Amino acid sequence: MLLLWHSRLWALQAGMLALIPVLALSQGSYTTNFPFIENPISEGGHWINGAVAGVDWQNVRTISSLACGTQTGSSGKYDDSTAVLTGSWGRNQTVQATVYSVNQNTNLWEEVELRLRTTIAPHKITGYEINFRCLKHESAYMEIVRWNGGLGDFTRLANYHGAQYGVADGDVVKATVIGSTIAVYINNVLMGQVSDRRALTSGNPGIGFWLYGAGNTSNYGFSNFTATDQVQSPTAPQP
Repeated sequence: MLLLWHSRLWALQAGMLALIPVLALSQGSYTTNFPFIENPISEGGHWINGAVAGVDWQNVRTISSLACGTQTGSSGKYDDSTAVLTGSWGRNQTVQATVYSVNQNTNLWEEVELRLRTTIAPHKITGYEINFRCLKHESAYMEIVRWNGGLGDFTRLANYHGAQYGVADGDVVKATVIGSTIAVYINNVLMGQVSDRRALTSGNPGIGFWLYGAGNTSNYGFSNFTATDQVQSPTAPQP
């Protein structure tokens, strides 16, 4: 079995957060319930953000047990609030999160997003985005999107419409990428699947949010998040 040294793992010692080395197995994961108040999200340097690293997008923030976006909702641009994990990750990835959503409104477009194989660089984001409208209504949707680089440069690989594809408070959303195939689940029910002939081969898991309309970004987000692959990654600190 492959053993990998990783230099950092969060530990709580004597009431203080410390970084210690750990001997890791080949299978790894990152789990967090967003215990801190941060703008942008960092959790000790384990996240990179859309505005900080990508310039043209927005950051993700946390407000104690909730990760949410920072957009105003007025621009109409696809500058989604985006954050991805740091470190080296294997190609086959699974991400899962629990949705938080209150005051749902058909006049607002509030999206929660899971991200796979995503890379952020100045003026460039590549990766897969799986988005869900926070609305249990016939106008709800779920999409599988490939970001190709520049702001607004993306390809919709799959687009599903109907109330069953929208999400409500407490729903658990999950997405996997294995080879060129992306599969999406809501509450452990397979809701969509697609293969990408131009499959991206590298990048990290993460999260994102999008808002269009005069909404409140703290009305929707994720209350927890887990990512796994074949590479050990550190676990987020707990308060």
